[in-house]
Amino acid sequence: MTRPRSTLRTAAFAACVLLTTAAWAGSPPAPRLDDRQAPQAGARAGKPMNIVFVLVDDLRYDAMGFLKPGLKTPNIDRLAKEGVYFPNAVVTSSLCSPSRATILTGQSTRNHGVVDNHDSSEAHLTFFPAYLQQAGYQTGFFGKWHMGADTDAPRPGFDRWVSFKGQGTYFPTDLLSPERIAAGERQLLNVDGKKVKQTGYITDELTDYAMTWLEKDRDRSKPFFLYLSHKAVHSDPAPPERYKTQYSDLKIELPDTMANTPENNAGKPMWVRNQRNSWHGADFPYHTDRSMTEQVRDYYRTLSPVDDSLGRIMAYLRKNKLDQNTMVVFYSDNGFLIGEHGLIDKRNAYEPSVRVPMVVWAPGMLPKGVTNPAVVRNLDLAPTFLDVARLGKPAQMEGKSLLPVAEGKVDEKAWNAGDFIYEYYWEWSFPQTPTTFAIQRDRVKYIQYHGVWDIEELYDLKTDPDERKNLINDPAWLETKITLRKALYEQLANNKGQHVVPFSEKTSAGLVHRKIDGSRAADFPDGWYVEPNLPSKMNGLFPDNSEKQEAEKQRRFYRPRRPEGPATSPGEPK
Repeated sequence: MTRPRSTLRTAAFAACVLLTTAAWAGSPPAPRLDDRQAPQAGARAGKPMNIVFVLVDDLRYDAMGFLKPGLKTPNIDRLAKEGVYFPNAVVTSSLCSPSRATILTGQSTRNHGVVDNHDSSEAHLTFFPAYLQQAGYQTGFFGKWHMGADTDAPRPGFDRWVSFKGQGTYFPTDLLSPERIAAGERQLLNVDGKKVKQTGYITDELTDYAMTWLEKDRDRSKPFFLYLSHKAVHSDPAPPERYKTQYSDLKIELPDTMANTPENNAGKPMWVRNQRNSWHGADFPYHTDRSMTEQVRDYYRTLSPVDDSLGRIMAYLRKNKLDQNTMVVFYSDNGFLIGEHGLIDKRNAYEPSVRVPMVVWAPGMLPKGVTNPAVVRNLDLAPTFLDVARLGKPAQMEGKSLLPVAEGKVDEKAWNAGDFIYEYYWEWSFPQTPTTFAIQRDRVKYIQYHGVWDIEELYDLKTDPDERKNLINDPAWLETKITLRKALYEQLANNKGQHVVPFSEKTSAGLVHRKIDGSRAADFPDGWYVEPNLPSKMNGLFPDNSEKQEAEKQRRFYRPRRPEGPATSPGEPK
């Protein structure tokens, strides 16, 4: 569908405009919105809408009251009842910093270069709020940034800035010794470049700052973009006093794939079985002996203040008659496992890791109470926000606006971006999870790992949504495996056509401990143990196909078919 072009705004962006936001420590001058970066043709006509983006940390796709019996999230539930719920929202890299960089840039991890939670540079990146700001929006950031040079200093693109270093803390005295607390020290926030003591529970305090900006400090003659980036519900989740006993009687049902049984372990890579007794494992979570049920209760309790925060924002919008010209997006930077396959945390390519909650509310634009099956990626958020602002998409952004499918003007099959590509790069600090690449096509997921001696995975999510049965060696799925392998490799090329696995500087062994009386290392698959001197001993070097599969079954020597000769040869290699 061709959309009207906003000549004035397009011309404004085509100019080389220097961003005038405050520079942050150690950074080069703010980026210019040059012709390559400026939003291009395709902008919508009409009045720009206000935008509120609420980002939660580590929230599971199903951790909302309208999906989870007994969970109390009335404001999130109301948002879904009055808006559009996207059950198939996903992230292209399930880790804080890479996912947040993707949200801000509209680029995949292999292109924006923020590959882990360490010191990735932001110097070459342009964040979408800069476009909004230059188009006349008032922009405010409140909360967790977690990228770039370990600084909480203001970033380009925001008129108001409230943040903290790294993960931040739930309470002002967390991680401080009794002596430092007695001396009056508190954890610090960065408020527009000034160090300010944290005074209260972080979710509430960030919301206070955001509400003050909405109510008093912004220029009301301009549309606004509010980015509220919560620390919650990141580990170790800690609720405020008012919710400390909430859910004490709630029955917590952990996934049955958590059990360390032959049935659950069948077809799973060794790294998965080894991870269960590690920092990110269900048997030794965060190197503690705390039960998973109590971990999950605190996780849900810590979500309650987030729901309160959303309620305050929504009440303000309704009271000030802004509800018909504001879009609210509720989202998470990644998913989270609570014992699936013996794992906790995220990072991997399993469904609870890559799937995230997503609700979009815009009464003046979107339908009410709709469940939309479109596969929405974090790549698609930046183009969507620019579309809401009546701006076109910059050339470097890889995603696309979800507005056409959210509005119901295009069905999800026509809108879907095609294959869903996932990438995660190994971190020395948390070495439990290997570099992971995955592709999902038509609800079939293929996963491969880089640099480890382990198996691949293939799941038919239509019949096996819990990823229990690995089809990677099923003869009936051979052609699917071959096709998806090739497609994954092709699509993992970066914007320079390269296939590169990046890494950051290793400065210690990382969190490598295992529970002393826990499970030991997993064994290799039974099928990998063979007799010596087999004729088939070199077959693994050659591409998979049906002829090789037959040779493998018979343990015969195999070589790829030559144009003029047979696939096999009577002799084996020297």
